[in-house]
Amino acid sequence: MQRTWRIWLAVGMLGCTGWLAAAEPPGLWPTLQALQGKRFVDLTHAFNPGIPHWPGFDPETRTTTYSYTPGTGTKGAGFFAQTYTLPGQWGTHVDPPAHFIAGKRTVDQIDVREMVLPLVVLDVSRQAARDPDYQVTMDDLRAWEARHGAIPAGAFVALRTDWGKRWPDAARMRNEDADGVAHYPGWRLDVLRYLYETRGITASGHETTDTDPGIATSKDDYALETYILSRDRYQIELLANLDQVPEAGAIAIVTFPKPEGGSGFPARVFAIVP
Repeated sequence: MQRTWRIWLAVGMLGCTGWLAAAEPPGLWPTLQALQGKRFVDLTHAFNPGIPHWPGFDPETRTTTYSYTPGTGTKGAGFFAQTYTLPGQWGTHVDPPAHFIAGKRTVDQIDVREMVLPLVVLDVSRQAARDPDYQVTMDDLRAWEARHGAIPAGAFVALRTDWGKRWPDAARMRNEDADGVAHYPGWRLDVLRYLYETRGITASGHETTDTDPGIATSKDDYALETYILSRDRYQIELLANLDQVPEAGAIAIVTFPKPEGGSGFPARVFAIVP
């Protein structure tokens, strides 16, 4: 009897082992495995003290407080650590609603569900190459929807102008004329209203230092950025590599640190491309 029981136990264990080997990975792991087989595109510029930035901000300063080599760190040695002093709006960065609008959400209050989004790219790079003051139009937007269908609710919409290819040349990014007026492309209010109010997108971004075109910001006109942030939505400025992602079908992962009550912070943004 004991021998028979042992045989059945051994057979049962072998069957169980085979079942375990054939079982699907639990939960979302297969989804992650599928995504890891796709192409990842970094949409973020690396920052340093000399990068292009809004002219009202002081440049970044950086100090090595601890160094591998004794005598080179300001506080000691044995490991590598730096102290950074920089504006929240530095490099590729997030502008939370509170950046412009009192009482709206700060960086730490942006929900993580707003950081994984369908990526829509409005490509007006050819228009901007001909006219540096170009502002994306409703015709550009309608053409996108004619090709790809309605812009999905909850999307991250990025404006591609190829201005990011001028990075890190601050003079070319600002593109001032002899009178000191900047000439770089931007959004339009009717387009933003359609995206946020009709299509219900979550956030938007662009390659330039500002939402508004340079001819507007040169007059301290930031009406378009004010509109977005007044909707209690966030935006990302100074995006990179939008020429390496498709107009439709990719996923945007938009991440940034969580300073309590933060007015802005450098971001790390990337796309997962089908």
